[in-house]
Amino acid sequence: MPSSQPLPPKENTLFKRILKCYEQKQYKNSLKFAKAILTNPKYCDHGETLAMKGLTMNCMGRKEEAYDYVRRGLRNDLQSHVCWHVYGLLQRSDRKYDEAIKCYRNALKWDKDNIQILRDLSLLQIQMRDLEGYRETRFQLLQLRPAQRVSWIGYAMSHHLSKEYDMALRVLEEFRKTQTPKPYDYEHSELLLYQNEVMRESGMFNEALNHLETYERQICDKLAANEIKGALCLRLGKMKEAELIYRDLIARNPENHENYRRLEEALGLSNDDARYNMYKQFRSIYPRAEAPRRLPLNFTFGDTFCQLIDEYLRRALHKGVPPLFVNIKSIYKDKEKIPAIEKIVLSYLESLEKYCTFSPADAEKPDYDKEPPTAYLWTLFYLAQHYDYLRETTKALKYINIALDHTPTLIELFVAKGRIYKHAGDIKESVACLDEAQSQDTADRYINSKCAKYMLRANLVKEAEEMCAKFTREGVSSMDNLNEMQCMWFQIECAKSYQRMHNYGEALKKCHEIDRHFSEIIEDQFDFHTYCMRKMTLRAYVGLLRLEDVIRYHPYYFKAAKIAIEVYIDIHDHPPTDSDKTEEIDTENLTPKELKKLRSKQRRAARKAEEKKKEEEKAESRHQNKNKHDTEMDGPKEEELVPEKLAKVDKPLEQAIYFLKPLQEFTSHLVDTHLLAFDIYYRKDKLLLMLQSIKRIWNIDSNNSRLHFCVCRFVKAVEDKKDIADAVSSVIKQELKKLIGDQDMKTFNEEFIARNPNSLEHIIAGAQGKYVYSNSDSVIDLITQLGDNLEDRNLQNCTEVLNLLCDFFKCESAAEEYQRKCHELFPFAAQFAAPQEEDDHPEESKITTKQANSIPS
Repeated sequence: MPSSQPLPPKENTLFKRILKCYEQKQYKNSLKFAKAILTNPKYCDHGETLAMKGLTMNCMGRKEEAYDYVRRGLRNDLQSHVCWHVYGLLQRSDRKYDEAIKCYRNALKWDKDNIQILRDLSLLQIQMRDLEGYRETRFQLLQLRPAQRVSWIGYAMSHHLSKEYDMALRVLEEFRKTQTPKPYDYEHSELLLYQNEVMRESGMFNEALNHLETYERQICDKLAANEIKGALCLRLGKMKEAELIYRDLIARNPENHENYRRLEEALGLSNDDARYNMYKQFRSIYPRAEAPRRLPLNFTFGDTFCQLIDEYLRRALHKGVPPLFVNIKSIYKDKEKIPAIEKIVLSYLESLEKYCTFSPADAEKPDYDKEPPTAYLWTLFYLAQHYDYLRETTKALKYINIALDHTPTLIELFVAKGRIYKHAGDIKESVACLDEAQSQDTADRYINSKCAKYMLRANLVKEAEEMCAKFTREGVSSMDNLNEMQCMWFQIECAKSYQRMHNYGEALKKCHEIDRHFSEIIEDQFDFHTYCMRKMTLRAYVGLLRLEDVIRYHPYYFKAAKIAIEVYIDIHDHPPTDSDKTEEIDTENLTPKELKKLRSKQRRAARKAEEKKKEEEKAESRHQNKNKHDTEMDGPKEEELVPEKLAKVDKPLEQAIYFLKPLQEFTSHLVDTHLLAFDIYYRKDKLLLMLQSIKRIWNIDSNNSRLHFCVCRFVKAVEDKKDIADAVSSVIKQELKKLIGDQDMKTFNEEFIARNPNSLEHIIAGAQGKYVYSNSDSVIDLITQLGDNLEDRNLQNCTEVLNLLCDFFKCESAAEEYQRKCHELFPFAAQFAAPQEEDDHPEESKITTKQANSIPS
């Protein structure tokens, strides 16, 4: 379309050069040609040239000037599609997608058939999931470019994503008819599989099966085709065909557990004996396969189970399979099978010590072979893990120490020993074991990462950072590099560690970094919109789009959001004051020894602050150099995360709600989501939102222990609040009647405790509820009981009780007595160890008593 401000031939040639230089990323030349046009007094206000100059400056990182030039160009030529398109590109670079879409639509008013603008608009529409607009734009592109493959595929996909399957299939079929596939045409194969996927999603299972059989020769991915065909046959009740397919798939890969389960379904094996016979047959056909030996262990019992587990364990221990316990750990959910396994492995150990065989009967055979020495070692290793699972720490340590005496160079033994100490509550000893394992193989990244994780569990953040530095990029702070690589497990553990140490600024920084990672993942899909359709990876592309829609469902996001919400709630409850920042110390009343100790501590703090400042300066310098050389800026510059600023936020509960909203959308099935919501709304005094959270928890788990405490606090808040609107009061009364009936809270609380006498979690919640109403010391006796009848008398719950005695019930004497009792139950746990006197020169990495009480088990 001709411009409303046409240029003469000479200037028009220069303008074309501007466009060419921009496309080739020759930005300096582009600015030079723009200057040649704009220095001419007649064309100093030429809108399209000003817009292109601004777009070029944006790519060079001069964003403010870029916006100024583009807006000037747009004011001078409002009817130019180029100016509107450029303004849209500028908005898109700042991720203001809604504004960019408006700009593209304005550009199309003046040039409705511009292919490039329509393509750019369609990318933004699919990015924003504007499916209706995307469908219209793809239809327009199909009309303008019907000979292009992407036009047909894009239009078909727009209908598929809108769940208009019939239209999508019609478009795909019309396009398929125009194709002449070559031999081994992978792109055509992907088209056929995508077409089949649309059929299956629309419920056309018969048609999908016929489609697969018709075009089977043209499909290159035979494995996917057979798996789809088998699933369709099962769905349609064609069991004979399904059986043949799954037998072929098992022959192709005898270790795929899902194929065995599907074959069971095809054969209609509901009887355990029939299932066992099937796996027995496959054991003879594939003697080296592990799956047909492992799967029957899930459903067999009694003598049959003992025989099978005996064969399975002997085979693995003879061969030396380190993850043997992990492979059969799921069997331990059946409590009846645990004693049988324990008895068998103990008999192995006894026989190996005496005869070097798994049983005395083997030694009596005339041609028996002795087991290798490693069989004894792996048996000890298994027993250590077995007793660790049962939380019999003394026995677990006994066997792992014997194993270490036997082979002190096996890294897996140190890792297992560290895990035993971790489960027992002694995180310092656990770190020592992992550090020893790491020192034996410094090139093993897994051991390095595991050691760093344990260090973070012990609140040794600096040491963990140094440990990770062995595998991060040289010349860059390991924290920065791990953030660059989106190493979220490390950042989550860091955040937990900082949270335990009440260093809330650093904890929030890590949580916000993780939140930015997920935002970046959502933004990164932009590059795949054109790539996937060009390469015809259509099934993977649809899977990507659906994954991106629920990306914050990921456990990493949930963990980070939970930490952030808890920290913001704590900041709201205990806002930082100026006294926290500058605490004056009375040095006059200190003894010389105490004064020396204080000065030493201050010097270390000053050195640490100086080192941190130097690191920040280096990081800033590297960041500036990176921006200097990276001419094409990618996305808007994000605000720097400053820990001190994050910890002193004005409205912490509003920030908590920012993290809560994605959880409510994607993890509404989890109790923790609604517990966090209740805690926020309780502090905001939002009665109806508190009631909503309680009802959602009730629908998930009506007997949840933490729900009970929420109900108690909610009823107390309703009783204490005087000015409740009549409509709100009516709703609350109606809903509370469904939850607690006509009984008063004291009776409700007593019934709750009586209903769950063997659950420590429920007793804790009942005691808290009782304390809210009666504020009685009798709850102390209730919460400190440690009878053998308690099913969940574990390290985590006992630690929670100890913290409640200190912080919630404010009863130091009861806390000391309870700590002593727990120390007898959990002798290795740092939480319950008697406090020791500090050394004159404590190390910076030493764990304080307060931190030890919050160390995770």
